[in-house]
Amino acid sequence: MHELGVVFYIIRDVKAVAAENKVSKVASVTIELGEVSGVIPEYLTDCWEWACKKEPIMVGAKLNIETMQAITFCEDCRQEYPTVQYAKICPHCGSENTYLLKGRDVNIKDITVMESSKEDDMSQDYNLENDDHNGLDISATVE
Repeated sequence: MHELGVVFYIIRDVKAVAAENKVSKVASVTIELGEVSGVIPEYLTDCWEWACKKEPIMVGAKLNIETMQAITFCEDCRQEYPTVQYAKICPHCGSENTYLLKGRDVNIKDITVMESSKEDDMSQDYNLENDDHNGLDISATVE
């Protein structure tokens, strides 16, 4: 189950962005999950819930998953097509001279934080996107 490793990397990067922005509580994280990433969304959610309980800044944070369509490019006819539907064979020309453009990625799209007020906690979407923390390398080992 590599989903736990993916979750550890997501949380590590979210914590880094939160620290850069002086955030003390994360309410939710939205990720883009490629169709052919090999990551099972249900397992990812289970691992997320377990791992967030171990990090004070992440306790109770919700994980939102948006599916990113896998797209393949054909070198011969120079057209793109949906990978899941046609796999390696181009539906336009029948060539197998193709490669995956996108769809294996796991990207942090959005981080929503809790802003503490004296009256109560309010969810505030700060959209803490940071290009340095997008495009997780899910093939790496967990440190």
